[in-house]
Amino acid sequence: MFDAHVHILDPKYPLDENHGYLPEPFTIADYRNRMSGLGVTGGAVVSASFQGTDQHYLRAALAELGEGWVGVTQLSPDATDDDIVALDHAGVRALRFNLRRSAIDVTTLAIQAQRAYDLAGWHAEFYVDASLLLSLEPVFAKLPAVSIDHLGMSPEGLPYLLNLVERGARVKATGFGRVEIDDVADAMRRIHAVNPKALMFGSDLPGTRARRPFEAADLEVIRDAVGDDLDAVLS
Repeated sequence: MFDAHVHILDPKYPLDENHGYLPEPFTIADYRNRMSGLGVTGGAVVSASFQGTDQHYLRAALAELGEGWVGVTQLSPDATDDDIVALDHAGVRALRFNLRRSAIDVTTLAIQAQRAYDLAGWHAEFYVDASLLLSLEPVFAKLPAVSIDHLGMSPEGLPYLLNLVERGARVKATGFGRVEIDDVADAMRRIHAVNPKALMFGSDLPGTRARRPFEAADLEVIRDAVGDDLDAVLS
């Protein structure tokens, strides 16, 4: 199993309060204990809003987790080409834009995402309510590789999300306890029907600010949605 969405919150590294929220620690040991028995062989460590653009925790996490693990980072606007190349060598493979928790200039976003792709082949990952996808169409039209977190969050945005999926975007089947979608299985069926390769499983652990964290039963919800293609979603 490849867990495409994990947050590691190591108390050895600083966190910045975001909207008055500061999460409890969630270390690699905590993650391994939580996912024990589920057959996780790799995954993606994703930078969260309260980790800002700090790379020290991410480098340390990837070094400890080892083979099969990659990073999804956030970059400051003044990050250099050398910074991106160095992070790529450390195992980072995507650039994340958290539009739910912070304001980002759209022009800067587009330039940064394209530069990361040109230099290192990174895709651009968006934590965004899918109802805003139409307003971001000028950006998405120019980006060569895109993924959307947490099923796009809202049912209102599903038509726009499906349009992106048809054009090659990937979607993370994550955060069932945080999305505003009542029937996540139906949303996944519709995404899967457009592109059977679009969905990627992620635990979203530790599930900060979610109504509930990941449960093993969520895997059965995915199985119900994609049937015989479950292994492809989990790998």
